[in-house]
Amino acid sequence: MDMSLEVVLLPVSDVDRAKEFYRDKVGFHVDLDGEVMEGVRIVQLTPPGSGCSIALAEGLRVPTGTPRPGTYHGLQLCVADARAAYEELTARGLEVSEPVRYAPQDGATFLYFTDPDGNGWAVQEYRRRATEPLHQVLARLAEGEE
Repeated sequence: MDMSLEVVLLPVSDVDRAKEFYRDKVGFHVDLDGEVMEGVRIVQLTPPGSGCSIALAEGLRVPTGTPRPGTYHGLQLCVADARAAYEELTARGLEVSEPVRYAPQDGATFLYFTDPDGNGWAVQEYRRRATEPLHQVLARLAEGEE
């Protein structure tokens, strides 16, 4: 059975502020912004080229123990060129770290930023993405080619 991760609920304290941040500073597309049931507003945003979105919620009852705004860390975006991502994000006014290369292999360069609540993101350079979409890599892995 195939499964895909398509939406991650991101805890934020102010949905409008977070929507503006992810749309204007990070460049996510707003897919949905509306009341999905009485008193519950969902804003769903998707990074360009991604099959997975984030959802921001207002009025949603969350169970005890659910992460609170600013507690998510390790969310990760992948790009083909970390320097180009850095330039684009800083041009949008986002405070983002300089790219750091941890090792010589592909996939070892990262930059980091946080949203207004303190949720932490990494941006990973994975040059192979420019020539080969992830679904092609995964299909070959499933067939035992790599």
